[in-house]
Amino acid sequence: MKNVIILLDAGHGGVINGIYQTAGKRSPKWDDGTQLFEGEFNRSIVDGIYEQLTKAGIECHILVPEQDDISLSERVKRANTIYLNNPGSTCYLVSVHGNAGGGTGFEVYTYHGQTQSDDLANCIAEAFQSEFPNKPLRSDLSDGDLDKEANFYVLRKTLMPAVLTENFFMDNEDECRHILMTSEGRLKIIHYHVNGIMNMIKPSNICPCCNRPYGDS
Repeated sequence: MKNVIILLDAGHGGVINGIYQTAGKRSPKWDDGTQLFEGEFNRSIVDGIYEQLTKAGIECHILVPEQDDISLSERVKRANTIYLNNPGSTCYLVSVHGNAGGGTGFEVYTYHGQTQSDDLANCIAEAFQSEFPNKPLRSDLSDGDLDKEANFYVLRKTLMPAVLTENFFMDNEDECRHILMTSEGRLKIIHYHVNGIMNMIKPSNICPCCNRPYGDS
């Protein structure tokens, strides 16, 4: 099997000296004074995915290791450079986000058409359903897949199969405070990303080192 490289993109900026680097992209401030900054959440999930996949022997690259809010064009440039510099490898990109707009549940997006991106999206969506069986998977089933299709820049301009995940709603107080802002909730989000990726590239999903499913702690 060809070497597999997973490219991980944490959407938006992080926090530098206590200052969030992206306008908007945050939850309301809840009654207890807590607030979620999406870029911090995205980085936490990407770091966890990176750690678990690396332990499983999968080569990974975090596209934005810095806390700055790096432009979409630069993110895509970094991804495409890695892809072009590794012609004998199979690359996949996963861009991680938190959702907003008053909904609930999980979405995974691909660009238009049927590609390997749809296969990866299906694997992650199925892993989400296993991890959160009581939470809605927000899908567009018109083409037979569990994903939604969109013209997002990071999906349209990358050269490798790419998906973008929208993980629960930061303006939904229950999801924000009890999933997105808790270590337990974040670990489960990391797990379904890792398990979905592993089901795509190693369908047995069993780690040969410990004989347990990937994502188990």
